Amino acid sequence: MLKHHTLSFMSDLTHINTRGEASMVDVTEKPVVLREAVAKGSISLQPETLQQIESNRVAKGNVMACARLAGIMAAKKTGELIPLCHPLPITHCEVEMSVGASRDRIDIIATARIAASTGIEMEALTAVSVAALTIYDMCKAVDKKMQINGIHLVKKTKTPMT
Repeated sequence: MLKHHTLSFMSDLTHINTRGEASMVDVTEKPVVLREAVAKGSISLQPETLQQIESNRVAKGNVMACARLAGIMAAKKTGELIPLCHPLPITHCEVEMSVGASRDRIDIIATARIAASTGIEMEALTAVSVAALTIYDMCKAVDKKMQINGIHLVKKTKTPMT
């Protein structure tokens, strides 16, 4: 049984009900606003792997195109992947990738937008995560040292609808 002070703390958490159980937040009464979230992360890899990616010589195909598409598709499925996320009809998702200046990583930035009563940051974070995982999957046969790093939310904004 949970102690009273634990329940008191848990009542401040939006995804925990008064009984200490996980629950979906009710956003019914929240206003619909324009929301945007930007997330980023990177995947470190060997210079030889990067050369294969850039020259489109990876056996599984065009790594960057596939990772971009996988990130966008994942953003659209976030509500199915994260148990307490609301399923959202996102209006925009963009995944951009660039080679780091040190030429030992690919930087990934995802931007997601929606007009809704709940945030879109989980969709942006999921897009970055799955794009990085796709690069990892497509290159794992040639690079055993890859590492996914620093996935985090850069910003989130909300603008009232006019």
